[in-house]
Amino acid sequence: MTRLFATLALLVTCGPTFATEKELPVAGKSSGSTEQISQAEKGYKALTQTAFIPAFWTQNAIPNAWKQWGVTEKPANYTAAVLERYGLHTAPYPNDGLPMGLRKASRVLSTGVGIDCMLCHAGSIDGKSTVGLGNTSLDVQTLFEDLAKVDGLSGNLPFTFSNVRGTSEAGGFGVYLLGFRNPDLTMRTPRKELGLRDDLCEDVPAWWLMKKKKTIYHTGATDSRSVRTLMQFMMHPLTMPKDFEKHEPAFRDIQQYLINLEPPKYPYPVDEPKAAKGKVLFNQNCAACHGTYGEKWTYPNKVIPLDEIGTDPTRHKGIDVAYGKEYSASWFGKEKNGWFVGGLPLRATAGYQAPPLDGIWATAPYFHNGSVPTLDGVLSSKARPKRYTRSFKTDEAAYDKVKVGWKVTELRDPPSEKLSPHEARKIYDTSKPGRSSAGHIYGDDLTAEQRAQVIEYLKTL
Repeated sequence: MTRLFATLALLVTCGPTFATEKELPVAGKSSGSTEQISQAEKGYKALTQTAFIPAFWTQNAIPNAWKQWGVTEKPANYTAAVLERYGLHTAPYPNDGLPMGLRKASRVLSTGVGIDCMLCHAGSIDGKSTVGLGNTSLDVQTLFEDLAKVDGLSGNLPFTFSNVRGTSEAGGFGVYLLGFRNPDLTMRTPRKELGLRDDLCEDVPAWWLMKKKKTIYHTGATDSRSVRTLMQFMMHPLTMPKDFEKHEPAFRDIQQYLINLEPPKYPYPVDEPKAAKGKVLFNQNCAACHGTYGEKWTYPNKVIPLDEIGTDPTRHKGIDVAYGKEYSASWFGKEKNGWFVGGLPLRATAGYQAPPLDGIWATAPYFHNGSVPTLDGVLSSKARPKRYTRSFKTDEAAYDKVKVGWKVTELRDPPSEKLSPHEARKIYDTSKPGRSSAGHIYGDDLTAEQRAQVIEYLKTL
């Protein structure tokens, strides 16, 4: 059990760019402060070069992963095969030859392979690896099962890590791991039950949205100024309380990096007159919740009640009050940085936070559960596929420039029971728990032409 638990300290999100190592100073300049730029640069270095937790797997895990794929010999282009099977992407920074999200890290008496924030918070769009974009190709369930088996473990995980490829049970990781910690972050056994659920099907928000948000996560439950909330993924069983204290300054730098990020620009042609008409419609119909854009942008930071937004309530209801109380009473919730005497605890909200839409063209699929593959579907509830699959490639050929989002293949029938779990996770079925694509019907009253105009404008954000 101890070795298996050591594989679990990953997915609690590191908070929520198109920033490469060379582009970082440009992103940092958005604040105008030399001190902030320097801190952001330090944060980028810490984020991309530091192993904050021990390794999960041996050095042999990746080279021998193919032995779990049901093939008789190692694929010829093995690096590409690894990326495709697990939904990983090439690192745009020095990373010892490993994909983004994997990292060399220490093991007992050796060196192995671990994970970092980029496993979930770095993806690819237009064929380009992008730090800060949610990884909507990732099959974290298969990754952890396969590599555990290579290292001689059973591969049986204590709960479901992912129900659909490109989504994760991030909330479940937070609940599970915190159950092993006392308020001062010392370890405790047995695990305290905090209401674990693993059917929340969470899509990863883009990091660059943090600069505008006062509260973060899908429900707006956490103060965006909290640094410690970014550190939840460090709850590896070999991470001591003193390690959290030691690394908190580095995460303050990382936070500055995150809030100085800029979204990628839409790389394809835009019909400017059409977009101008869309801007008018957007400001009339969407800005009250999602804000306005440009030099004098606004963002209302609104949480929309469940009965009004109408989207799947599972994520909202899936994090129990018991977890909120435990988090708020712990080291994570007791952060003091000159804002509140009582720290930065979690808060209960009535629904889901309407996010800023900067770089929205790059962040498909949409809704908190990734149930809608295109902006066309966001603005027309009748256009949303009920059951579909996609290639999980991220190049231009996989991108729908008209509907804006991922090209999908609609499926009429449920997946065959003969499919392997790895293949079944490639199918998104909106009839399953946590995966409804209902709600957010605000665009239904627009004409098809008006929706197209709004979509054209959204390409420019």
